Amino acid sequence: MTADGALAARAAELRAELVRHDHAYYVLDAPTVPDAEYDRLFRELQTLERDHPELREPDSPTLRVGGKPLPQFASVRHRVPMLSIRTETDTEASGAVAFDARVRRELGLDEGDAAVEYAAELKFDGLAINLRYEHGVLIQAATRGDGETGEDVTHNIRTVRAIPLRLLGIAPPVLEVRGEVYMRRDDFEQLNRRQQAAGEKVFVNPRNAAAGSIRQLDPAIARQRPLSFFAYGLGETVDWAVPDTHAGVLDALAAFGLPVCEHRAVLRGAEGLAQFHAQVGVLRERLPFDIDGVVYKVNRRALQAQLGFVTREPRWAVAHKYPAQEAVTQLRDIEVQVGRTGALTPVARLEPVFVGGVTVTNATLHNQDEIDRKDVRIGDWVIVRRAGDVIPEVVAPVVERRTGELPRFNLIERFPHCPVCGSHVVRGEDEAVARCTGGLYCPAQRKQALLHFAGRKAMDIDGLGDKLVDQLVDVGIVKSPVDIYKLGILALANLERMGEKSAQNLLAAIHKSRHTTLARFIFALGIRNVGETTARDLARHFGKLDALLDADAEALLQVPDVGPIVARSIIEFFGEDHNREVIEQLRAAGVHWDEGEPVRAPSGELAGKTFVLTGTLPTLSRDQAKALIEAQGGKVAGSVSKKTDYVVAGEEAGSKLVKAEELGITIVDEAGLQALLQTVA
Repeated sequence: MTADGALAARAAELRAELVRHDHAYYVLDAPTVPDAEYDRLFRELQTLERDHPELREPDSPTLRVGGKPLPQFASVRHRVPMLSIRTETDTEASGAVAFDARVRRELGLDEGDAAVEYAAELKFDGLAINLRYEHGVLIQAATRGDGETGEDVTHNIRTVRAIPLRLLGIAPPVLEVRGEVYMRRDDFEQLNRRQQAAGEKVFVNPRNAAAGSIRQLDPAIARQRPLSFFAYGLGETVDWAVPDTHAGVLDALAAFGLPVCEHRAVLRGAEGLAQFHAQVGVLRERLPFDIDGVVYKVNRRALQAQLGFVTREPRWAVAHKYPAQEAVTQLRDIEVQVGRTGALTPVARLEPVFVGGVTVTNATLHNQDEIDRKDVRIGDWVIVRRAGDVIPEVVAPVVERRTGELPRFNLIERFPHCPVCGSHVVRGEDEAVARCTGGLYCPAQRKQALLHFAGRKAMDIDGLGDKLVDQLVDVGIVKSPVDIYKLGILALANLERMGEKSAQNLLAAIHKSRHTTLARFIFALGIRNVGETTARDLARHFGKLDALLDADAEALLQVPDVGPIVARSIIEFFGEDHNREVIEQLRAAGVHWDEGEPVRAPSGELAGKTFVLTGTLPTLSRDQAKALIEAQGGKVAGSVSKKTDYVVAGEEAGSKLVKAEELGITIVDEAGLQALLQTVA
């Protein structure tokens, strides 16, 4: 074989291999190679085609990178019109019954005749596309447009890796495939996070994102958008023995390597259609993509031809929708709810609106950043979305309906004090959430505060778990951590699933917890941003609780690794009289520890060194490794920063390892950690 022949053979081999990997990943959902190997093969083909342009074929995977921006989209006249189907607005089972009755009537069937066979599938919420393949190669892609004429979006469709550039097997001279370009919910959320981080506009929903991506004049932008595709029908075909049924058509398209949704069925009669509609309705929220209904089609193509069309809609198909998930209503006011951790969540008070099958009067606005990003204002008309059991949310304002200059909402200005307990509300510089500072006192935070207080690394009250805390709080026996030390055998024994023995064991654990350490007690208070390690540093530095209570910002910043954010959290917590009162009551209830002079930091080679643990170590648990490091004077932090000295990486190490590599931080495995410890010892 000549050199040119060898290069051509290698290019063909690379194209076939990349197509196979694309099909496995995007259609079968069964990746065959790691991303790095795919990228290596892709780069090799790119280099070959760059150095030898004559080797580039029209179905080359390298064409997915997009071309030059277009001045405008060219018009494409559909050989077979892309007609829409009728929508059944009755969202109940009776909608399926009505469609079946119409079909039977048009076919002239009597009550005693056999049930009609239907193909049922999902109604995707994306952008309809016509793909034209000639001799198996994608040569053109067009939008629906007005049904007769669409826009040529071939350059952008080539960037969608779920769409094959060449069909598998022996394809007919012409095969037009119709389907839906859509965006998965997880891809949509990631895209919006990237858009927001880049200071660019975010999208209202996945459908808008998908449609906007396909209609970009610059294919490079479309390539950056995570789009997917499902085939569901045919346009023009030439010299192809079209299967006798719609289900057979979908099977054939799947055999050509086109993505076809697995959620489809062949059913008989109205009862079968209604069951499919109900089953998909239950499944709907677990799907990774949005749908707004299901589609019924008479399965046999001969019967489709017999039924024909009416006013440009097929008599043989219908879209059976679900209750609308979005509606427009007016935002009357914004209030807040205080969560278990003290987070204040803004809640929209709405003019009642029927959406998602129920009447909605309240919807979440998430946080101040979301309100600012969406520019939602009291008095706006807003789009409200409700999906299944998910809490309704305000998606966006309808700016066109805004009258006058409505004031912007500021949560801290509107709610400077917690509406539940009256404590101050604060919001950290790098935090999206505003929080109540009355952690030990606030009724809204009661259960979470008690669980944290009793935790293994805090006061270590064995037996005081979620279900028991729920009971104690719900019946009003415990309102703050102080009440734990007032519990008696009778009150506990009478609780559900408790009994006298369990009550005695819990009381013994409570009594044992009265003698603790200052570090554990500080951690048990649940101060924002004060974890186990910081609590130990505070105890070590101040020696006595009163010294910590009296410390100002300057004094706190003298503690190793306590920065302005942590210092502010401590001052805010102890600045609430409610919290100080609970602390004094706990001391009065007998909670104590051995206080002494401030402890000097340990000396040695690991003293002052900061470690971060990531992944699973071969023999040491996370706690064991942490204890060994701290015993030698080192400190274990939860995140990697420029101040980190070592990252100890085990199996399945994640983003912390990546960041350590980027920052040039020393990375060791368990053996390396043991060597460091032995050197110090």
